[in-house]
Amino acid sequence: MKSIPLNNGIEIPIVGCGTNTYGKEGNQYSGALRGDTQEIDWAIENGYRHFDSAQLYLNEEVVGNGLKKSTLPREDFFITTKLNTFEGFKGADWAHAEIEKSLEKLQTDYIDLFLIHKPWDHHAEILEAWSILEDYYNRGVFKSIGVSNFEKEHLDLILEKGHIKPAVNQIKSQVGNWNEELIAFNKHHDIATVAWSPLRGIDENANQVLEEIGNQYGKTSAQVVLRYQIERDVIVIPKSHNKDRQAQSLDIFDFELSAIDHERIAAL
Repeated sequence: MKSIPLNNGIEIPIVGCGTNTYGKEGNQYSGALRGDTQEIDWAIENGYRHFDSAQLYLNEEVVGNGLKKSTLPREDFFITTKLNTFEGFKGADWAHAEIEKSLEKLQTDYIDLFLIHKPWDHHAEILEAWSILEDYYNRGVFKSIGVSNFEKEHLDLILEKGHIKPAVNQIKSQVGNWNEELIAFNKHHDIATVAWSPLRGIDENANQVLEEIGNQYGKTSAQVVLRYQIERDVIVIPKSHNKDRQAQSLDIFDFELSAIDHERIAAL
């Protein structure tokens, strides 16, 4: 597995495993927990070591249970989770309590990457939340900290008034919306980009182009998209409930796309 360094020197696997429907009935986002860790078990067996979770997903314990019961040591895994700010910020006490719940559910005394999940319309509160993450980082509980779904204005706020630069901005980047401008902004400020749901957006026309490219290398459309992203130094977190497709998403390190391939994919 290829890893890349974040701006604080921490290494992050460039391909991770999305988890937002894992362990849920019907594989549905809003499904109740089934009480098993099947998808995590498969992912570990396939070679995934980077797992992307979040408080919002209501299944951090699925990740925690799956990693805990593996025979691998905690330090072999890279765990991301996120503070649920989809309804804004409910104060410092709330944030501390939610963070402690995450540590308990994930069954770990540290988190490799902790993110603010979404910005909201209150700059002072965003800075307060960021200062809490900075404190956990300074105490070694978070090995790296970052943000998710932040636009330039929100990043500028933290870059100007925060003390620690975000290591990551996790954003939408997929076929039909590569988000080139924001990725360039992230890169300019030495902030790594993680693409969530990187395999969405592939319509029939895009799939035809991707299949044509993939046929040159014996790869699928999905593998071509993931390869395109990592060749741009974008970290990807694909998700599948199928063991074989999980494995395919890791099988992208034995070919390189041509400049013409890049042009065709960028135009999708």
